[in-house]
Amino acid sequence: MATTPTPDAAALVGALLDLRTWQAFDIDADGRVLAGHDDLGSVQLVEIDPDGTRTPLTDLPSRCTGRYVPGRRQVVVQHDQGGDENMQLSLLDLTTPPERPRTLEELTPLLRDPAHMHVLRDVTPKHLVYSTNRRNAVDMDVVVRRWDTGGEETVWDGGGYVADTVVSHDGGSVAVTALSLRPASTLVFVAGPRAAGDGRVTDPDEHASHHCGGWAPGDDALVLSSNSGREFTAVVRAPLDGSPWTTLVEDDEHDLEVRPSPDGSALVVGRLVDGAVELAVHEADGRLRCPVVLDRRGVAEVVWAADSSRFVLTVSSPTAPGSLLAVDAATGAVSTVVDARDGVPEELAAVLVEPTSHRVPTPDGEQVPCFVYRPARPVPGLTGASVLHVHGGPEGAATRMFNPVVQALTGCGFTVLVPNVRGSVGYGKRWYSLDDVDLRLDSVADLAALHAWLPELGLDPARSALWGGSYGGYMVLAGTTMQPDLWAAGVDIVGISSLVTFLENTSGYRRAYREREYGSLEHDRELLVRASPVTHLDQLRAPLFVIHGANDPRVPLSEAEQIVAALAARGIPHELKVYADEGHGLAKRANRQDAYPAAIGFLTALLGR
Repeated sequence: MATTPTPDAAALVGALLDLRTWQAFDIDADGRVLAGHDDLGSVQLVEIDPDGTRTPLTDLPSRCTGRYVPGRRQVVVQHDQGGDENMQLSLLDLTTPPERPRTLEELTPLLRDPAHMHVLRDVTPKHLVYSTNRRNAVDMDVVVRRWDTGGEETVWDGGGYVADTVVSHDGGSVAVTALSLRPASTLVFVAGPRAAGDGRVTDPDEHASHHCGGWAPGDDALVLSSNSGREFTAVVRAPLDGSPWTTLVEDDEHDLEVRPSPDGSALVVGRLVDGAVELAVHEADGRLRCPVVLDRRGVAEVVWAADSSRFVLTVSSPTAPGSLLAVDAATGAVSTVVDARDGVPEELAAVLVEPTSHRVPTPDGEQVPCFVYRPARPVPGLTGASVLHVHGGPEGAATRMFNPVVQALTGCGFTVLVPNVRGSVGYGKRWYSLDDVDLRLDSVADLAALHAWLPELGLDPARSALWGGSYGGYMVLAGTTMQPDLWAAGVDIVGISSLVTFLENTSGYRRAYREREYGSLEHDRELLVRASPVTHLDQLRAPLFVIHGANDPRVPLSEAEQIVAALAARGIPHELKVYADEGHGLAKRANRQDAYPAAIGFLTALLGR
């Protein structure tokens, strides 16, 4: 079986994977932007001066991110080892501008303990804030380190999985967003002098999602996005003294996100509308200040300047890789820092397509949101062939962002369906709760509903494949084993083949929080067995292309190995690619260039005619 696309297809896939995508990480007081792109093979740091000058800063073995140290020409760099997610922290000194990107050996170690993770959470003029699981390899403590003395204070060691932290304006307290043990739920608490009582701002037993965006002026309240008592997340002010919350911005039909300015005087509010984000700047009390009008419909991440005068957006849309835009916080005026579209050759831009949006009916009366990408030009032999591309998570979502794999599949001639099956976020609390624990297989059933809908698009149901990574990889394996008559092939990337062995072998700091979603080993083993693809291997007959990172801390390599062993024993065509320097997914360009063209070639050989 051929596993390489035709020369033209291979060139197209390679060119799409080579496109430079930017991401903004921070802005300093002089207007410099700390950004990243993967020209060196994985995401590395680049500094962009106000005049547009770009200075490459790092050349590390693995991808990295960073934050400026306010008031100094220094950057805290976060990096791991071959994708193992055991984040380490180092200091990059920019007092003397680098003549070339710095290597790992040229950085000053801040936290180097390869057996544990140290996640960069916040940087202030006086403090470095990070979370770490070094105490017991499971629970994530929140630690504040002083820059002047190097002394450390553990401000939270109550257990749990920390998702984010924000330091108060006076620098004395930290607001922590953590996962709770309820499915698709989080909790917010405060550590430090500003904490009232046990520090909890939200109810840990409530089935609700909260995220602390920042502190209100005066540090007497937090600004949260929360769906407590409502279907969609709203922007609320939560006083620390236990007084009733105040709703600042709400929308009865869409989830809202919020990023307060550093001084708390303004709020950037994002409204999630069918996979895209619509932005506006609001006053601290919720009143609209100005809309932010972008020239593309997609997703955006916000990074505020320290003086709250402006912010930088990382903007991505289906046909435009990640670009950097600057926004005046007073007026909403938008200017370009880096437009990644300038790096897209005209002939490549011609094959990029925008999706159409649909709602796909299911037998039980639900409607699955789905984006459909149709080829810009027909490819002989692949007319009518389709690929269903399932996102990871399960508490994740497919959005209107640039995805080179989706565009590569479409450019090679496949129609690509990108659904938000039940359990996806961005469509309200009810929808993301419809796959919890004993409802897991209802999400898998959505795949069958999508397959039944293919003729509505003029597609051939006999020539449809599944593609997905992480939880999406689980869905690939679940679909091909539990619905063997529907799917002609699958591409499984770091997917779960057994929910039992996954939970037994995943990193300790993740186990409890995966059990809240899938079910526990102690109480729900029968359900976990029934929902595991390996349980249904006797029905599998679709060829599979399997991709995995050897250092994956989330879904161990053993999950891929056991499914491949079963394929081999049954004589089913398959291919396994394992990358020794990768973790949960492919972070390095060379590995993506090796794996994805081969996977697309695998599908082309099977679905073409």
